[in-house]
Amino acid sequence: MSNNHDELVTSGDPMHPANLICSLCAKFYEKDWCLGTGGGISIKDPHTNHYFIAPSGVQKELMRPTDLFVVEGTDNNKELNVDDVTFVRKPPGLKPSDCTPLFLTCFKELDVGAVIHTHSSNAVLASLLYDDFFEISHIEQIKAMPSDKWDPVANKYINLLFQDTLRIPIIDNKNFEYELTDDLLEVCKKHPHSCAVLVRRHGIFVWGSTIAKAKIYNESIDYLLGLAIQMRQLGLPTVKPSI
Repeated sequence: MSNNHDELVTSGDPMHPANLICSLCAKFYEKDWCLGTGGGISIKDPHTNHYFIAPSGVQKELMRPTDLFVVEGTDNNKELNVDDVTFVRKPPGLKPSDCTPLFLTCFKELDVGAVIHTHSSNAVLASLLYDDFFEISHIEQIKAMPSDKWDPVANKYINLLFQDTLRIPIIDNKNFEYELTDDLLEVCKKHPHSCAVLVRRHGIFVWGSTIAKAKIYNESIDYLLGLAIQMRQLGLPTVKPSI
């Protein structure tokens, strides 16, 4: 008898990765961030080191936990081989998200707990208004975003301040999502404290230490992208000039 390991995606806990991916995908569908079968989410279970990955070709608002793929993780993400992925759970008749190599690259290189990919119209439009980086400063919502500033007292990196500038790298799109892997890897290495990358004419990838952090970053960035688009329409600079 075949064992598809349904126990990995079966839980009454709404915070279980399988349940969270489905509920968040449905919410992102309602926000027009993940329409049709576009976009996706991947979450690492910190207790088991399993990576839960949304499927390809399934409408986001109709996704069920049993549709999810599960990758066997390791105690050290640096050992994760994104070119030779072993699935411990493969739902019959489905294939994993085309973003899987990108998700696993983020897990491997950045040691994050979750990655969100959307086709937000704000992300697409902003990617056309800026060249190499999206930049915005002096907006209160920026304070929700992480920075590269280390607080020796708190022994952690702190968030951006109101007057700081949020910079998000932009890479060009390719015909197939897996072809973005090398460009994403380069961004991760050049900008290790970034929590997102815009893909021109495509969307955005956002990551965080937990799915809660990734969700906060994703929502904040989308708000800032939308605001920046409106500011540009009004002829306002998105980065306040130094006096």
